Parts: sequence; C-alpha cells; structure tokens
Amino acid sequence: MDKSNEPKEYMKQAIELAKLAAKNGEVPVGAVIVHNGKIIGRGFNRRESERNALAHAEIQAIDEACRRLNGWRLIDCEMYVTLEPCPMCAGAIINSRIDKVIYGAFDPKAGSCGSVFDLFSLPFNHRPVSEGGLLADECSALLKDFFNNLRKS
Repeated sequence: MDKSNEPKEYMKQAIELAKLAAKNGEVPVGAVIVHNGKIIGRGFNRRESERNALAHAEIQAIDEACRRLNGWRLIDCEMYVTLEPCPMCAGAIINSRIDKVIYGAFDPKAGSCGSVFDLFSLPFNHRPVSEGGLLADECSALLKDFFNNLRKS
C-alpha cells in the first residue's frame, strides 16, 4: 500500500464502522487504533444498543487494543475516529497513552481536541498530538444524514 494513502485508508475503515453504527440506529461514529501499521482495535458507537453512556467508539477501540497488546499502555499507537473526541474519550486517550489522534468531523458541541477546548494541551503526564479534518466531508455527511433521517421519522 502507498504510505501516503495509509491515513485515508485507516479513516475509511473508521467510516465503515460508523456506517455499521448508523445501521444499528446509533449515532454514526467509528474508530480504529493502529500499531505498527496494523489495526489492533475497532469500535463504533453502541450507546443505545448497550444502554451504556461509556459505549463510545473510541472506548470500544481502546478496550480491544488493550486486550490485543495485553496491557493498558497503547504506546506507538494512533487512533483514527470519524468525529472529534468528547471529554470522556479524550481523557481515555490520554490515560491509554495513545500518541496521535486523527479525526474527521469537528464537533462544535463537545469536541475536546480544539473545537470546544483542547484537553490534550493541558499539562497532563501525556499529551497526544491531534489532527482534525481527514475525510471531514464524508464523516460530516454521515452525521448530517443520520440526524436528518432521525428528524423525518
């Protein structure tokens, strides 16, 4: 695979997970965690189906990645997520030591990587790097379509 396409390919995997969430009646958010060029964690929003406020895509992906690496430190890992992480997920990212977060759509209501505030810029013991806007139009369209359909029904 062409190295320059890898970030887009990883985000496309997160988008596929977001589409799966939407099919299940969930807000379409998907996330993957990559370590050494391999996806080791996947997650999609499951708050409604699991009736659990913690069932965000990022938390699901972190859980799987920790199990795959047999530890809680996700050093040398990157997360690709379709929506800018909320405060809870940003905190989990810090605590799991993920190095970098790449997200698609910005979240002006709860985004914690710069939209509302930047949790990663505070003086915690770990400060992940974040980049927003990768395949943002496609990620945003999933959310807009989902909420438009929800309002119609």
